[in-house]
Amino acid sequence: MFRVHCGKEGAVPLRRQRAKGEERLDGRADAAASSREQFVARAIVAGGAVAAGGLLVAGWPRLGTAAPSAAQDAKILNFALLLEYIEAGFYSDALAKGKLSGELLDFATTVRDHERAHVAFLKGALGNGARRKPKLDFGQTTSDPKSFTAAAISLEETVIAAYNGQAGNLTKPTLAQAAKIVSVEARHAAWIRAIAGKDPAPNATDSPKTASQVQADVNRTGFVRSSR
Repeated sequence: MFRVHCGKEGAVPLRRQRAKGEERLDGRADAAASSREQFVARAIVAGGAVAAGGLLVAGWPRLGTAAPSAAQDAKILNFALLLEYIEAGFYSDALAKGKLSGELLDFATTVRDHERAHVAFLKGALGNGARRKPKLDFGQTTSDPKSFTAAAISLEETVIAAYNGQAGNLTKPTLAQAAKIVSVEARHAAWIRAIAGKDPAPNATDSPKTASQVQADVNRTGFVRSSR
């Protein structure tokens, strides 16, 4: 969902100044960002201002069906950022409660780091237009392995459907980068499904969801307590 490249071959490295403990999208430690890379990351939002106005109502963006544009890309980036905040918070909360072990613990640790990297990158791409993290409450879903596993499957699959649902609304350069992110989310979904003893890839194709459908799914979880 952004014009900077996420891959390794022929790509601009995703480098930015990061706080201690943050990781790159590929999970490795990162060096300080170059000014050129920051410029490329933010070019998509046309200076960042377009992402700040008229985006969120009760914490959710109003995504139009207009022809793809840099301004619409910025709206969708903020939509993705909201979802990535939820994912990063979910895995962080589960790890903080200390109820996971074995492969489930490995999964949560790895995916938390991925989602934090997604959040950091989206915030860097959006600049001052990035929405703030909402207040989150995961209740009992992160308090025991069984509840955590069921919620993780649902959350990962919702996020995949959300990314896919916005594909046609993106400019081509941004769509190319979104594909690199959603493929990682798909790996997360397959991994947690396998841990749960479910078919990691039950369908030949995935069904996309609209922003309103994703909003309804997330609202049902009760995870987002307030919009900031």
